[in-house]
Amino acid sequence: MSTPYPFTAIVGQDDLRLGLLLNAVSPAVGGVLVRGEKGTAKSTAVRALAALMPEVDVVSGCRFSCDPVSPDPACPDGPHEAGGGVSRAARTVELPVGASEDRLVGALDIERALAEGVKAFEPGLLADAHRGILYVDEVNLLHDHLVDLLLDAAAMGASYVEREGVSVRHAARFLLVGTMNPEEGELRPQLLDRFGLTVEVSASRDTDQRVEVVRRRLAYDDDPAGFAARWAQEEGELRERIAAARALLPHVVLGDRALRQIAATCAAFEVDGMRADIVMARTATALAAWAGRTDVLAEDVRQAALLALPHRRRRNPFDAPGLDEDKLDDTLEQNSGEGDGGGDGPDPDGPGGGGRPPRGDGPDTPPQPEAGNGDTPGLPSQGRPADGGEQQPVRAAEPFRTKMLSVPGLGEGAAGRRSRARTEHGRTTGARRPEGALTKLHLAATVQAAAPHQRARGRSGRGLVVRRDDLRQATREGREGNLVLFVVDASGSMAARQRMGAVKGAVLSLLLDAYQRRDKVGLITFRGRGADVALPPTSSVDAAAARLETLPTGGRTPLAAGLLKAHDVLRVERLRDPSRRPLLVVVTDGRATGGPEPVALAARAARLHEAEGTASVVVDCESGVVRLGLAGSLARDLGGTAVTLDELRADSIAGLVRDVQGTNGSNRRAA
Repeated sequence: MSTPYPFTAIVGQDDLRLGLLLNAVSPAVGGVLVRGEKGTAKSTAVRALAALMPEVDVVSGCRFSCDPVSPDPACPDGPHEAGGGVSRAARTVELPVGASEDRLVGALDIERALAEGVKAFEPGLLADAHRGILYVDEVNLLHDHLVDLLLDAAAMGASYVEREGVSVRHAARFLLVGTMNPEEGELRPQLLDRFGLTVEVSASRDTDQRVEVVRRRLAYDDDPAGFAARWAQEEGELRERIAAARALLPHVVLGDRALRQIAATCAAFEVDGMRADIVMARTATALAAWAGRTDVLAEDVRQAALLALPHRRRRNPFDAPGLDEDKLDDTLEQNSGEGDGGGDGPDPDGPGGGGRPPRGDGPDTPPQPEAGNGDTPGLPSQGRPADGGEQQPVRAAEPFRTKMLSVPGLGEGAAGRRSRARTEHGRTTGARRPEGALTKLHLAATVQAAAPHQRARGRSGRGLVVRRDDLRQATREGREGNLVLFVVDASGSMAARQRMGAVKGAVLSLLLDAYQRRDKVGLITFRGRGADVALPPTSSVDAAAARLETLPTGGRTPLAAGLLKAHDVLRVERLRDPSRRPLLVVVTDGRATGGPEPVALAARAARLHEAEGTASVVVDCESGVVRLGLAGSLARDLGGTAVTLDELRADSIAGLVRDVQGTNGSNRRAA
């Protein structure tokens, strides 16, 4: 077994270390979500925490880590008699992003269950993580059906495996720790709320600190065991401090004044539900125990708010996490009551830190795009002259709920919520012979396959004689996520401020819809002399919204360049991810200018997409009394459909989904 990097050897990252240590002191806090850029010791810190966790007593031979003092009466390996047991280290179980459902919750042998009536169960990762740590690296990339299972287990403290009426249940209480890079997409709000705390991490800009990080890492890589030995004393001291804080925790008193501050803070920041109040109370109590105190002070409440509220106050997916600390201080002061003395908060020099970075350059302050910055990757330079002039970026209009756009036919892409697809989850549509392990039994088809052979197999009792060849796998239909590629006209013909604000509002609305449906998105803009890939296809819808916000307008309308650029992007994406079907959304008024025969060239570029069967929608941005209908002509060349900005709204009368599917389907059949 490899030697883990020592927790106490991690340089800086005070909030990260404190969040993990508070969960070690009080697992009831509910875990921690670590957000930050790549290469910031997120995974290293989580794996190092396992060595500091106190040992757990388990029933000898129990695969589900039952507590010998109070064993689970429903344990599949039970019943167990109370008492005895053995001690072992707390486990850190890693859940791979691409894990199967059976690997997570366990596998039930359906063949033996039908033929022999026994529950032959192979435990999964949830059973392994019981009374330990369940660690999910890149948790934001986890498939939706695995997220649902995690949510159920975290809410109930148990895992249920159901297969055609055969059920197995076991306890599954674990410390959930996840790491993620926000650039790769955000988490569903339901899963965000399940993490007790969140911390933002970023690489230090201090030269001396960066030098020390490199020096320690190189020393560890050269001699892991020797490096760990040099930090053994610090590790031991920290382990003892965790044990002391755990012992002190039941004696910490959460007074009415602190409780009122917690409730007032959660109300002031308008967080949903009551989980935030409970998590803040547990965190403040753990902070007091970590500092060696039995009373909760205002400093504990403040630090608890900074850890427990940022990920809960997001009102939509594009809101940056974080808290207004001035508002927080005002709220605490208004609810401090009389005699609120100071006192020492968490030791800022202790192993867990507890201090916070200065405002403006710490991990709680995400970098904001600057309007007018010509160095924004993928965007045309603001200082570059464009034909016809250039206008400054305008703000997007208020987003709205859009009609659902979908790709026709039946796909087999990644699980999502947009287009029809063959999936492991959804409604049952038929049966087939299993390829590999049986996961979803089609009971009626299995019985039908076995019934004709019962006499030949010598059936004499009531049970059905089932052989492997009789088993049938259920085929299911659900929804997949797609690649939604936006091609946005940013030329002078779109540059009227009110008009461009409405266009940006429509695209932002479609981006919100893509976030909810678990799509990948890409953004191409065309203006002036050509087209730019403002954002390559990514799962980070937030990044697309940020690029949209800084989008300038002006110049000619190279429509053909935008369509050709989209064709190149889709060609590459088909090689990278062939199962994910694209949906092309062109946002334009249909005009084409610049170069020889711009209209004919745009029509030829559009027919390239039509020839490859790419599902397409043209959002017609033409306004005014006189309409040329150019967007409709473009939609016909694409083999798709056109829809106005008004028709894009979900409350409009036009049946957009039917039109998209019908038009694309008829064109594909004709091809």
